[in-house]
Amino acid sequence: MGSLESFRDEVRGWLADNCPEDLRVGSRDRLARKRYDEWVRALGTQGWAAPGWPKEYGGGGLDREHQAVLAQEMRAIHAPPPGSFGLTMLGPTILEFGTDEQKQEHIPRITGHEVIWCQGYSEPGAGSDLAGVQTRAVREGDEYVVTGQKIWTTGAPHADWMFCLVRTDPDAPKHEGISFLLMPMRQEGIQVSPIRLIDGSEHFAQVFIDNARAKASDVIGPVNGGWTVGKRLLQHERGVANPEGRASGPANRRGLIGLAREQIGERDGRLADPALRERIAQHELDSQAFGLTMRRAAEEARGGQGDRQIASMSKFYWSELGKREQDLAMQVLGSRGLGWSGEGYDDSELARTRRWLITRADSIWGGTSEIQRNIIAKRVLLIPE
Repeated sequence: MGSLESFRDEVRGWLADNCPEDLRVGSRDRLARKRYDEWVRALGTQGWAAPGWPKEYGGGGLDREHQAVLAQEMRAIHAPPPGSFGLTMLGPTILEFGTDEQKQEHIPRITGHEVIWCQGYSEPGAGSDLAGVQTRAVREGDEYVVTGQKIWTTGAPHADWMFCLVRTDPDAPKHEGISFLLMPMRQEGIQVSPIRLIDGSEHFAQVFIDNARAKASDVIGPVNGGWTVGKRLLQHERGVANPEGRASGPANRRGLIGLAREQIGERDGRLADPALRERIAQHELDSQAFGLTMRRAAEEARGGQGDRQIASMSKFYWSELGKREQDLAMQVLGSRGLGWSGEGYDDSELARTRRWLITRADSIWGGTSEIQRNIIAKRVLLIPE
């Protein structure tokens, strides 16, 4: 591995050649799906979609210092960080709990962005009580036959595979009879019904499973030991509350401040509304402080010094911060922030309305803010029950 400066030159040169201006938007949320997929595949050819993963699985094999250089150079040009379920949640879980065969089979397809994954956790009647899952998996030879229902399954309409929690021992205590299973989506016995969300999108879905098949070799971790695996993946999911991608990302800060300047105007080089100016300034300070805290936590985690409960603190603060940002944007826009369609509203204003609406769910997905408060109280503050 070369020196940091030579690597920095390599990264800058590659980004200049492969990351055109239309990709430099700071967040995947601002890219069309096809364009984002192309970008992640390009990163994957360099091993930079998962720069810290072993090279033998398609990762970059970079140490912490070289990963930091790559992240710095991507942030400098507002290149969107890769963030699929496979990269941020499933891949780290397989690397920790999977067998060598499972790693060889699944990890290269994640780093190459060849397979789109969805998460089969929530079920009707078993939302916050995740251990209450009732989807059954019955062993038949070298396969499991799976029957049940999942709901609020993000990305299911486009997914190739699902990682899911299934009940493999219905007679065991509910936390002990669960397994973590990988299952192909494009097969007979799986029906996906999209759910139309408040912002008009349909990336969530109900998934009906009727005698679908999954290989027995695709159980990650021990059979009936999936609760431990599933909880670990949740920590990765909550850690995805990435300040670069939403509330504290540079593109978002410029967007909110620029929006306020455009809508409210300036007086003596400052926003004309002093009350709103103070709120935006406070939000900017909170966002930057959160971003720096998360970067420090990431460095500690890479050095084996991190506290896994940081995921709950991150998820809680990030979701509340994101909602606050969109509330500020709506206040800035006033009545123009209430548009949905029709003459007189431009695309950016309509997008703001939809973004404000969908952030109402930020404090629900990945574990509600109430659940995160409980985790923080019990495991961080050590408050007795």
